[in-house]
Amino acid sequence: MKIRHLIIGFLFSGFFPLFCMPKVFTENKSDKIFNYSHDFSVDMQAQLSMVSNSVLTDIKQNKPATKNTFHKGVNITNWFQTNGAQGIQYRKYTKKDFMDIKSLGCDVIRLPVNLHEMTLGEPDYLIDPLLFTFLDSVVGWAEALEIHLIIDNHSFDPSINTSPQVADVLVSVWPQIAGRYSSKSNFIWYEILNEPHGISNALWGAIQQQTIDAIRQVDAHHTIIVGPSGYNSYNDLDDMPVYADTNLLYTFHFYDPFVFTHQGASWVSPSMEPLAGVPFPFHPDSMPECPPTLQGSWIEGALNNYAGEGTVAKIKSLIDIAVDFRDTRGVDVFCGEFGVFIPNSKASDRVVWYQEVRTYLEEKEIPWAIWDYRGGFGLFGKGSNEFFEHDLNIPLVEALGLNVPPQTPFMPFADSVGFAVYDDFIGANILDASWSPDTLSYYAETYPNNGNYCIYIADFAQYRSVVFDFVPDRDFGKLVQNNYALDLFVRGNNPEIKLDLRFLDTKTGADDHPWRMRTTISHLNTTFDKRWHHMHIPLNSFTEHGSWDNGQWYNPEGLFDWESVDRFEIVAEYASLDGQKIWLDNIFLTELDTAQVHETATLGLSTDIHEALILNAFPNPFNKKIVFTFATSPKESFTLSIYSISNQKVVDLLFEETAPGSFVAQWDGCNKHGQRLPAGVYFCNFYGEEKTETVKIILLE
Repeated sequence: MKIRHLIIGFLFSGFFPLFCMPKVFTENKSDKIFNYSHDFSVDMQAQLSMVSNSVLTDIKQNKPATKNTFHKGVNITNWFQTNGAQGIQYRKYTKKDFMDIKSLGCDVIRLPVNLHEMTLGEPDYLIDPLLFTFLDSVVGWAEALEIHLIIDNHSFDPSINTSPQVADVLVSVWPQIAGRYSSKSNFIWYEILNEPHGISNALWGAIQQQTIDAIRQVDAHHTIIVGPSGYNSYNDLDDMPVYADTNLLYTFHFYDPFVFTHQGASWVSPSMEPLAGVPFPFHPDSMPECPPTLQGSWIEGALNNYAGEGTVAKIKSLIDIAVDFRDTRGVDVFCGEFGVFIPNSKASDRVVWYQEVRTYLEEKEIPWAIWDYRGGFGLFGKGSNEFFEHDLNIPLVEALGLNVPPQTPFMPFADSVGFAVYDDFIGANILDASWSPDTLSYYAETYPNNGNYCIYIADFAQYRSVVFDFVPDRDFGKLVQNNYALDLFVRGNNPEIKLDLRFLDTKTGADDHPWRMRTTISHLNTTFDKRWHHMHIPLNSFTEHGSWDNGQWYNPEGLFDWESVDRFEIVAEYASLDGQKIWLDNIFLTELDTAQVHETATLGLSTDIHEALILNAFPNPFNKKIVFTFATSPKESFTLSIYSISNQKVVDLLFEETAPGSFVAQWDGCNKHGQRLPAGVYFCNFYGEEKTETVKIILLE
């Protein structure tokens, strides 16, 4: 069996959703909140305040976490699996999704996080504070609903072997996570690393021990989830060292028989896209021929052996390997992933497999989490909108022994009230479909007009765009009739900026095209003078532009359909935006023309994204070291100092006269005499000639 895993080389279903899942399987599609908007600060405070008194009491009494207090759950994928905190789309999942999952009877959510990409890099791998902004909220939802949350370090590239140097990252990032949540909740679990591979179990076991030790320096309370090399294979469990720590949960993943669970998958080597119709359980009359492109590969060998591999008895015998490990070691085990890829598998066979695996795991008292909730392995119907109230795969839900919620047909309807496209976050039921990772931020903190963030774009190549994909497609017919408008704030650094704002309708067939309806913003209708300006553009003033489809241009034919709008785009239509920087805020569809400019500051002479002072502190709370980053615009003298809660100066960190730029300072929790200060609340104060700013920080024991 180990030889087969080596031949496959890509037993990495945990990797698949990040890169390879087609659009229909990656989108979060809740149809309940079409006119949803609220103030971020109120939202976050409310979510983070929901902590049960009993849990807080347990924490204060330092009661140990109880292992195996969950039984069944799901992985929520393609949310925190981004290449940095800036890529997280906060509203892609909501507390309602957590409530829905709990209503199914699930008591655990595994949250894959591309944790290593959420840092500022070597040598300290300090976690971006923006990650904690979002993760704190998710922790709050789980706490309020009393559903267990596994923070799964899903920093995972299946094509690259796990490096021995991964220890440097793990022993840096995990104390930051554990330090932040050590006293927060009994419902949090730490999973050190998803599917390590290409590294010996002896070496990985030692690195895992180092990480356990690093976590225990700041958190002796929460359970740590550990697993073997070999992509967390059950075959490698027994090769793990015997860890002295007793507050551990041992994980394994299950995707056997692989040619059944992954038929149609493009990310294995060789690609299994041509393979379809492999049955479960094996039946000779239902077996497909090996596709020509796969002949001579390991896949052909697996198909030839499928009579023995594709049986219920076989999958039970493989799960028994994990059972034997558990019973021999006297430890607890957890099946953190199992599932069947939807596209090329027969729906009824898929249901049989889930039922057999799930019931046997439960018979052996092994808790489990399916991969995934929404997506290519998920709980929803093939090709559906993945709405909880309308699109659940009921036979699959039943096979998993979950509660079956009422289902009704989804009835499309016309929007009759306005909604937010962006208001600190991309709006509900809208997906980010942009492709500009280095020059686009949805969380710019440079003087937003409203709330905490604004959109920032810079140096776009011609035709590059910011894309908001409506899910499902929207019917704006009534909004156009009732004189609704696109309402937004814009700011730019160059009077020559020229952009298109446009809607694209839905392509309905081979003879149709995605027609465009646009308006242009430039010096003719606004001013790009580094100040915010309000724009209110009636939808019925947009003009039809044409369509780019099938590699060619189609002139407008008057066919744009306001009743089937697929997306909204902000486009560098006319030329590249080299050296040009644009900020946007509070993008709404509304009938009201009452929005006001609140932020009247003019950006400095520099056009860098950091031109306004933004004082950040991370990690916060901290134990050994906290790092401050900030930027200044004009040449000025400033001081950066630490004060106690009683407003007594503790120490000066920086005092200098400097040209504009970005700066870094750090504090080790000591006063000016080098003496360690008591744990508690302190303040970092920036005093400049033109601006002051204060950040509250927390020093831990």
